[in-house]
Amino acid sequence: MKNMQRILKNEKLFAYIQIILGSVIGAVAYPLFLVPNHIAPGGLTGLTTVLNYLFDVPVGTTSLLLNIPLFFIGYKAMGRVFAVRSLFATVIFSLLIDLIPLPVLTTDPLLAAIFGGILLGLGLGFILRGGATTGGTDMVARMIHTRYQHISVGAILFFIDFCVVAMAGVFIEVQYALYAFVTLYACSKLIDMVMNGLTREKACYVISEKYEAVKSELMEKLDRGVTVLNAKGGYSGEEKPMLLCVLSAQEVGMLKAIVRMADPNAFVFISDAHEVLGEGFRQLNEQE
Repeated sequence: MKNMQRILKNEKLFAYIQIILGSVIGAVAYPLFLVPNHIAPGGLTGLTTVLNYLFDVPVGTTSLLLNIPLFFIGYKAMGRVFAVRSLFATVIFSLLIDLIPLPVLTTDPLLAAIFGGILLGLGLGFILRGGATTGGTDMVARMIHTRYQHISVGAILFFIDFCVVAMAGVFIEVQYALYAFVTLYACSKLIDMVMNGLTREKACYVISEKYEAVKSELMEKLDRGVTVLNAKGGYSGEEKPMLLCVLSAQEVGMLKAIVRMADPNAFVFISDAHEVLGEGFRQLNEQE
Protein backbone atom coordinates (compact mmCIF):
# COMPACT_ATOMS: atom_id res chain seq x y z
CA MET A 1 0.00 0.00 0.00
CA LYS A 2 2.81 2.38 0.92
CA ASN A 3 4.68 1.52 -2.27
CA MET A 4 1.56 2.28 -4.31
CA GLN A 5 1.12 5.63 -2.54
CA ARG A 6 4.77 6.50 -3.17
CA ILE A 7 4.45 5.61 -6.88
CA LEU A 8 1.29 7.72 -7.25
CA LYS A 9 2.95 10.63 -5.44
CA ASN A 10 6.00 10.44 -7.71
CA GLU A 11 3.82 10.21 -10.81
CA LYS A 12 1.83 13.27 -9.70
CA LEU A 13 5.01 15.25 -9.07
CA PHE A 14 6.47 14.21 -12.41
CA ALA A 15 3.21 15.17 -14.16
CA TYR A 16 3.37 18.70 -12.75
CA ILE A 17 7.05 19.01 -13.67
CA GLN A 18 6.14 18.13 -17.27
CA ILE A 19 3.26 20.63 -17.22
CA ILE A 20 5.51 23.45 -15.97
CA LEU A 21 8.27 22.60 -18.45
CA GLY A 22 5.78 22.41 -21.30
CA SER A 23 4.15 25.69 -20.30
CA VAL A 24 7.50 27.49 -20.34
CA ILE A 25 8.58 26.05 -23.69
CA GLY A 26 5.20 26.65 -25.34
CA ALA A 27 4.78 30.14 -23.92
CA VAL A 28 8.11 31.47 -25.24
CA ALA A 29 7.01 30.66 -28.80
CA TYR A 30 4.63 33.63 -28.70
CA PRO A 31 6.96 36.55 -27.82
CA LEU A 32 9.89 35.05 -29.75
CA PHE A 33 8.11 34.17 -32.98
CA LEU A 34 4.32 34.19 -33.23
CA VAL A 35 2.96 37.46 -31.83
CA PRO A 36 5.52 39.82 -33.45
CA ASN A 37 4.82 38.19 -36.82
CA HIS A 38 1.01 38.19 -36.37
CA ILE A 39 0.77 34.40 -36.67
CA ALA A 40 -2.40 33.01 -35.05
CA PRO A 41 -2.00 29.22 -34.78
CA GLY A 42 -5.59 28.35 -33.92
CA GLY A 43 -7.20 28.00 -30.50
CA LEU A 44 -7.91 30.75 -27.98
CA THR A 45 -4.33 31.98 -28.01
CA GLY A 46 -4.61 32.24 -31.78
CA LEU A 47 -7.80 34.26 -31.36
CA THR A 48 -6.13 36.55 -28.84
CA THR A 49 -3.19 36.98 -31.24
CA VAL A 50 -5.68 38.42 -33.73
CA LEU A 51 -7.14 40.62 -30.97
CA ASN A 52 -3.61 41.73 -30.09
CA TYR A 53 -3.10 42.88 -33.69
CA LEU A 54 -6.46 44.72 -33.77
CA PHE A 55 -6.63 46.21 -30.27
CA ASP A 56 -3.13 45.71 -28.78
CA VAL A 57 -4.46 43.58 -25.89
CA PRO A 58 -2.03 41.23 -24.07
CA VAL A 59 -2.20 37.74 -25.57
CA GLY A 60 -1.68 35.67 -22.44
CA THR A 61 -3.90 37.59 -20.03
CA THR A 62 -6.74 37.88 -22.54
CA SER A 63 -6.51 34.16 -23.26
CA LEU A 64 -6.70 33.41 -19.53
CA LEU A 65 -9.77 35.64 -19.08
CA LEU A 66 -11.53 33.86 -21.96
CA ASN A 67 -10.61 30.46 -20.52
CA ILE A 68 -12.02 31.02 -17.02
CA PRO A 69 -15.73 30.79 -17.94
CA LEU A 70 -15.00 27.77 -20.15
CA PHE A 71 -13.49 25.94 -17.18
CA PHE A 72 -16.60 26.53 -15.08
CA ILE A 73 -18.82 25.29 -17.92
CA GLY A 74 -16.68 22.27 -18.82
CA TYR A 75 -15.54 21.15 -15.33
CA LYS A 76 -17.98 18.23 -15.09
CA ALA A 77 -17.18 16.95 -18.57
CA MET A 78 -13.42 16.83 -17.85
CA GLY A 79 -13.26 15.22 -14.41
CA ARG A 80 -11.60 16.70 -11.32
CA VAL A 81 -7.97 15.59 -11.80
CA PHE A 82 -7.85 16.52 -15.47
CA ALA A 83 -9.63 19.84 -14.81
CA VAL A 84 -7.29 20.83 -11.96
CA ARG A 85 -4.18 20.03 -13.98
CA SER A 86 -5.55 21.81 -17.03
CA LEU A 87 -6.43 24.90 -15.00
CA PHE A 88 -2.91 24.91 -13.56
CA ALA A 89 -1.40 24.55 -17.06
CA THR A 90 -3.64 27.26 -18.51
CA VAL A 91 -2.79 29.80 -15.81
CA ILE A 92 0.97 29.16 -16.04
CA PHE A 93 0.99 29.03 -19.85
CA SER A 94 -1.13 32.17 -20.30
CA LEU A 95 0.72 34.32 -17.76
CA LEU A 96 4.16 33.32 -19.03
CA ILE A 97 3.28 34.51 -22.55
CA ASP A 98 3.02 38.08 -21.21
CA LEU A 99 5.53 37.91 -18.35
CA ILE A 100 8.62 36.43 -20.01
CA PRO A 101 10.61 39.37 -21.45
CA LEU A 102 12.16 38.01 -24.63
CA PRO A 103 13.43 39.77 -27.74
CA VAL A 104 11.99 39.02 -31.17
CA LEU A 105 14.29 36.49 -32.83
CA THR A 106 13.16 36.96 -36.42
CA THR A 107 10.83 39.09 -38.51
CA ASP A 108 10.80 36.51 -41.30
CA PRO A 109 7.24 35.09 -41.02
CA LEU A 110 8.16 31.73 -42.53
CA LEU A 111 10.97 31.14 -40.04
CA ALA A 112 8.68 32.36 -37.26
CA ALA A 113 5.93 29.98 -38.38
CA ILE A 114 8.27 26.97 -38.43
CA PHE A 115 10.18 27.56 -35.22
CA GLY A 116 7.14 28.93 -33.39
CA GLY A 117 5.28 25.75 -34.29
CA ILE A 118 8.19 23.59 -33.14
CA LEU A 119 8.39 25.28 -29.73
CA LEU A 120 4.61 25.36 -29.31
CA GLY A 121 4.25 21.68 -30.24
CA LEU A 122 7.10 20.69 -27.94
CA GLY A 123 5.49 22.57 -25.05
CA LEU A 124 1.98 21.26 -25.67
CA GLY A 125 3.35 17.74 -25.98
CA PHE A 126 4.83 17.92 -22.48
CA ILE A 127 1.61 19.40 -21.12
CA LEU A 128 -0.42 16.57 -22.64
CA ARG A 129 2.02 13.99 -21.22
CA GLY A 130 1.40 15.58 -17.84
CA GLY A 131 -2.30 14.79 -18.19
CA ALA A 132 -3.53 18.30 -18.93
CA THR A 133 -4.38 20.72 -21.72
CA THR A 134 -4.20 24.50 -21.99
CA GLY A 135 -7.98 24.70 -21.94
CA GLY A 136 -9.73 26.83 -24.51
CA THR A 137 -10.85 25.08 -27.67
CA ASP A 138 -10.06 21.62 -26.23
CA MET A 139 -12.83 22.07 -23.70
CA VAL A 140 -15.21 23.56 -26.25
CA ALA A 141 -14.60 20.56 -28.51
CA ARG A 142 -15.21 18.10 -25.67
CA MET A 143 -18.48 19.81 -24.72
CA ILE A 144 -19.73 19.84 -28.32
CA HIS A 145 -18.72 16.19 -28.71
CA THR A 146 -20.70 15.28 -25.58
CA ARG A 147 -23.82 16.73 -27.19
CA TYR A 148 -23.11 15.60 -30.76
CA GLN A 149 -21.20 12.35 -30.39
CA HIS A 150 -21.26 11.58 -34.11
CA ILE A 151 -18.75 14.42 -34.57
CA SER A 152 -15.22 13.57 -33.39
CA VAL A 153 -13.26 15.86 -31.06
CA GLY A 154 -10.50 16.10 -33.68
CA ALA A 155 -12.94 17.28 -36.35
CA ILE A 156 -14.35 19.93 -34.02
CA LEU A 157 -10.86 21.15 -33.09
CA PHE A 158 -9.87 21.34 -36.76
CA PHE A 159 -12.98 23.40 -37.57
CA ILE A 160 -12.33 25.82 -34.68
CA ASP A 161 -8.66 26.20 -35.59
CA PHE A 162 -9.60 26.75 -39.24
CA CYS A 163 -12.02 29.51 -38.22
CA VAL A 164 -9.36 31.24 -36.11
CA VAL A 165 -6.81 31.03 -38.92
CA ALA A 166 -9.43 32.33 -41.37
CA MET A 167 -10.01 35.30 -39.04
CA ALA A 168 -6.30 36.05 -39.21
CA GLY A 169 -6.57 36.03 -43.00
CA VAL A 170 -9.51 38.44 -42.92
CA PHE A 171 -8.37 40.88 -40.26
CA ILE A 172 -4.59 40.77 -40.77
CA GLU A 173 -3.46 39.41 -44.16
CA VAL A 174 -4.08 36.24 -46.14
CA GLN A 175 -0.37 35.36 -46.13
CA TYR A 176 -0.36 35.29 -42.32
CA ALA A 177 -3.19 32.77 -42.39
CA LEU A 178 -1.05 30.58 -44.66
CA TYR A 179 1.89 30.91 -42.28
CA ALA A 180 -0.44 29.87 -39.44
CA PHE A 181 -1.17 26.61 -41.25
CA VAL A 182 2.59 25.98 -41.38
CA THR A 183 2.73 26.55 -37.62
CA LEU A 184 -0.19 24.18 -37.02
CA TYR A 185 1.51 21.47 -39.05
CA ALA A 186 4.85 21.83 -37.26
CA CYS A 187 3.05 21.96 -33.92
CA SER A 188 1.09 18.75 -34.56
CA LYS A 189 4.25 16.89 -35.64
CA LEU A 190 6.12 17.89 -32.50
CA ILE A 191 3.18 16.95 -30.28
CA ASP A 192 3.18 13.47 -31.84
CA MET A 193 6.94 13.21 -31.40
CA VAL A 194 6.79 14.10 -27.71
CA MET A 195 3.75 11.90 -27.04
CA ASN A 196 5.13 8.86 -28.87
CA GLY A 197 8.77 9.27 -27.89
CA LEU A 198 11.89 9.71 -29.98
CA THR A 199 12.81 6.04 -29.99
CA ARG A 200 10.73 3.95 -32.34
CA GLU A 201 10.82 0.23 -32.01
CA LYS A 202 9.53 -2.01 -34.78
CA ALA A 203 6.82 -4.65 -34.62
CA CYS A 204 7.82 -7.38 -37.09
CA TYR A 205 5.29 -9.94 -38.33
CA VAL A 206 6.43 -13.09 -40.14
CA ILE A 207 4.25 -15.68 -41.90
CA SER A 208 6.22 -18.72 -42.94
CA GLU A 209 5.74 -22.41 -43.67
CA LYS A 210 8.94 -22.93 -41.68
CA TYR A 211 7.84 -20.84 -38.73
CA GLU A 212 9.43 -23.19 -36.17
CA ALA A 213 12.87 -22.74 -37.74
CA VAL A 214 12.38 -18.98 -38.07
CA LYS A 215 11.20 -18.71 -34.46
CA SER A 216 14.19 -20.65 -33.13
CA GLU A 217 16.67 -18.56 -35.12
CA LEU A 218 15.12 -15.27 -33.99
CA MET A 219 15.12 -16.28 -30.33
CA GLU A 220 18.67 -17.62 -30.46
CA LYS A 221 20.41 -14.95 -32.55
CA LEU A 222 18.47 -11.84 -31.52
CA ASP A 223 17.75 -12.88 -27.93
CA ARG A 224 14.24 -11.49 -28.27
CA GLY A 225 10.91 -13.01 -27.33
CA VAL A 226 8.69 -14.23 -30.15
CA THR A 227 4.91 -14.55 -29.94
CA VAL A 228 3.05 -17.10 -32.08
CA LEU A 229 -0.31 -15.81 -33.27
CA ASN A 230 -3.06 -17.87 -34.88
CA ALA A 231 -3.77 -16.55 -38.39
CA LYS A 232 -6.00 -17.75 -41.19
CA GLY A 233 -5.57 -17.08 -44.90
CA GLY A 234 -8.49 -15.12 -46.31
CA TYR A 235 -8.30 -16.78 -49.73
CA SER A 236 -7.10 -20.29 -48.92
CA GLY A 237 -8.81 -20.61 -45.55
CA GLU A 238 -5.69 -22.36 -44.25
CA GLU A 239 -4.52 -21.70 -40.73
CA LYS A 240 -0.93 -20.51 -40.58
CA PRO A 241 0.92 -19.42 -37.45
CA MET A 242 2.19 -15.85 -37.57
CA LEU A 243 5.24 -14.72 -35.59
CA LEU A 244 5.37 -11.37 -33.83
CA CYS A 245 8.69 -9.98 -32.65
CA VAL A 246 9.29 -6.45 -31.34
CA LEU A 247 12.79 -5.12 -32.00
CA SER A 248 14.81 -1.96 -31.97
CA ALA A 249 15.17 -0.28 -35.36
CA GLN A 250 18.82 -1.37 -35.48
CA GLU A 251 17.87 -5.05 -35.24
CA VAL A 252 15.47 -5.09 -38.19
CA GLY A 253 18.24 -5.79 -40.71
CA MET A 254 19.32 -8.83 -38.73
CA LEU A 255 15.72 -10.11 -38.60
CA LYS A 256 15.39 -9.83 -42.38
CA ALA A 257 18.63 -11.74 -42.88
CA ILE A 258 17.54 -14.49 -40.46
CA VAL A 259 14.15 -14.90 -42.13
CA ARG A 260 15.69 -14.85 -45.60
CA MET A 261 18.11 -17.63 -44.67
CA ALA A 262 15.45 -19.78 -42.98
CA ASP A 263 12.68 -19.30 -45.54
CA PRO A 264 13.17 -17.12 -48.66
CA ASN A 265 9.43 -17.44 -49.40
CA ALA A 266 8.31 -16.03 -46.05
CA PHE A 267 5.94 -13.05 -45.90
CA VAL A 268 7.17 -10.22 -43.65
CA PHE A 269 5.69 -6.86 -42.77
CA ILE A 270 7.06 -4.31 -40.30
CA SER A 271 5.38 -1.40 -38.56
CA ASP A 272 6.36 1.24 -36.02
CA ALA A 273 5.72 0.38 -32.37
CA HIS A 274 5.48 3.25 -29.91
CA GLU A 275 5.76 3.08 -26.13
CA VAL A 276 7.16 -0.45 -25.94
CA LEU A 277 7.25 -1.37 -22.27
CA GLY A 278 8.26 -4.61 -20.59
CA GLU A 279 10.97 -7.25 -20.72
CA GLY A 280 13.88 -6.30 -22.97
CA PHE A 281 12.72 -2.68 -23.22
CA ARG A 282 11.89 0.16 -20.85
CA GLN A 283 10.14 -1.08 -17.72
CA LEU A 284 6.47 -0.30 -17.23
CA ASN A 285 7.09 1.40 -13.87
CA GLU A 286 9.84 3.69 -15.15
CA GLN A 287 9.21 7.42 -15.20
CA GLU A 288 8.87 8.82 -18.72
